[in-house]
Amino acid sequence: MVNNDKIRISYFSDMLCVWAYIAQIRLDELRQQYGEQIEINYHFIPLFGCTENRIGLGWNDRGGYSGFARHVKSVCEEFDHVEVHPDIWIENRAKTSAISHLFLKAIQLLEEKSMLSAAKDSLANGHSVFEEVTWRVRLAFFKLNMDISRLDCLYSIAEELMLPVDPIAERISNGTAMAALCRDAELRDQFRVEGSPTYVLNEGRQKLYGNLGYKIIEANVQEILYRPENQATWC
Repeated sequence: MVNNDKIRISYFSDMLCVWAYIAQIRLDELRQQYGEQIEINYHFIPLFGCTENRIGLGWNDRGGYSGFARHVKSVCEEFDHVEVHPDIWIENRAKTSAISHLFLKAIQLLEEKSMLSAAKDSLANGHSVFEEVTWRVRLAFFKLNMDISRLDCLYSIAEELMLPVDPIAERISNGTAMAALCRDAELRDQFRVEGSPTYVLNEGRQKLYGNLGYKIIEANVQEILYRPENQATWC
């Protein structure tokens, strides 16, 4: 029996997380295959809130930033669908992922208020404006080696997509974007999210974390979608 309720998926990631960069193709496939049957709610967690601590100190015995750069490039070499800049984490090091998260929450808020409809009309890949900007910011860091911890860099991406920068800046300056980001942190704690990327389904009863294959993600969605009425899932 098909569950006619839309499946709500909370998706948590960090913009500087290489595994979230790699996982984008699976997220896009899920959206393409299940369309209106699913609703994906995007949230951010600051795993790389302070890169000096996480990488500079955390990887000190493994080569620091240089060692982490080698790790990221070696990971990406295993996946044909992603590209990584040769100087990633060596030049233009992002100091934090939090600024990009704040910027994206501002865009998410504008989209929720239907204030980006004109920009959406120019997209041809099925993404929402927020989803497209999120992907462009990830590409800017991993592929183009841009410092996405700088607001001027992020605003330049918005301008390339012909987004209104002033309303974005207003939501950052008036605290609404920060409030939305703090709500993400509350949801992270509520669902006990451990890392990036993480899918939370079935009101928190199912959590999928890390570099999981698409078939595993799809199986969990199907278990909810086609479960017998009034029975718990087996996942």
